[in-house]
Amino acid sequence: MRQIRTRVPRDARQAVTTALTDADIEYLVSEEASGRDAVIVEIPVPGGGVDPILELLYDAGLDEDAYTVVSEVETAGATTQAVADLEERYVAGPKGESGVSYSEIKARAEDLEPGRATYIAFAALAAIVAVAGLLLDSAIVIVGAMVIAPFAGSSLSAAVGAVIDDRGMVIDSVGSQLLGLVVAYAGAVAMSLVLRETFFVPAALAITRVQQVGTFLTPSLLAVVVALAAGAAGALALATDLPVSIAGVAVAAAIVPSAATAGIGTVWGEPLVVAGALALLFMNVVFINVSAFVALVGLGYRDSVTRSVRENLTVSARTGAYALLAVVFVVSLVGVSAVTASYVGFEGTVNREVQTTIDEPAYDGVELVGVSTSFDTGDVLGDETSVTVTLSRRSESEYPELARTLQERISAATDRPVTVQLRFLDYESASEPSG
Repeated sequence: MRQIRTRVPRDARQAVTTALTDADIEYLVSEEASGRDAVIVEIPVPGGGVDPILELLYDAGLDEDAYTVVSEVETAGATTQAVADLEERYVAGPKGESGVSYSEIKARAEDLEPGRATYIAFAALAAIVAVAGLLLDSAIVIVGAMVIAPFAGSSLSAAVGAVIDDRGMVIDSVGSQLLGLVVAYAGAVAMSLVLRETFFVPAALAITRVQQVGTFLTPSLLAVVVALAAGAAGALALATDLPVSIAGVAVAAAIVPSAATAGIGTVWGEPLVVAGALALLFMNVVFINVSAFVALVGLGYRDSVTRSVRENLTVSARTGAYALLAVVFVVSLVGVSAVTASYVGFEGTVNREVQTTIDEPAYDGVELVGVSTSFDTGDVLGDETSVTVTLSRRSESEYPELARTLQERISAATDRPVTVQLRFLDYESASEPSG
């Protein structure tokens, strides 16, 4: 709940109070104590109603430069059904056409960002915990890293700055994101180095065989979905009264493990792991920012921006610089999207061919556990790719031609060279003898 308190000149009092009454909005009028020929009008409103009601006051004759304070209140003791009606009319979220005001959504985004020293510390600590979780193959520990990660504010501020036409906010957000990613990567490298050199983790560990590490080696369709959903959820939380910290965990899920995987790959001397994890990280960051912006636009935070652009569009060095930055971002987005689409399409084809092969009667004795892919060189668009297929089987079963069959079918379907590796999880079964 918010409270608008504004100084109204006496000659505008009748028009202002009439407009409020006609709109079924409760208000309180008190004398102005400083001796000015004015009164103070106080109006309790929901968060989403601040901007529309201020516009109503301005249309009624209140000067836009009039002394006005909008504050947050816990209760509205004197209010009745009228305020409940305002909640329905200006609901703070997607059920209505209005969200929280532009000034408030900016303040909420800024409040999410801790001080610079705190931000750096938590970015490093989140990466350290994530490295431990990845090498322990523990999803619970990785979730803990996401909880303490500070990236929600820096990731969402760019979208907020874009929709409210605050260039400084966008620039600060981009700078904070870059700083956080660098710190997280450095923290992951440091933690990985300590664990490796102190022999808490064997130096000979095949990190690509660790299940949690393998999850964050390359972009995938599910990773895109996580990033898009995280950005949209963060924007939705900002535009409502929901705690953004909930969506912040999803934002961190798209960032922290990838940065930690890149750090692990650096220490273990695996450049392909580093390249794949960084590609995934960059893709996630881009899609979080884009989806947050699109979500805010969808919630209605766009009219003032387009109007401002139309009114203030001029050709200048600054305009050219911003245009260049926009072009660079769009090109980067297109590039990331193209690579991601190529990989996702390849991954889908691989999964289909593997499933089709395993469904054949000759392989009734095996069950598909999982399929993973990784690139054998840095070029994800054309070079050879490794496909690892994990299967469960009875210990006495043998399938000597399965790897070759899969390799030939996948290569033919994707029109690119692949290497297929099979991993079998053997099991034995016993039953109670009859009789």
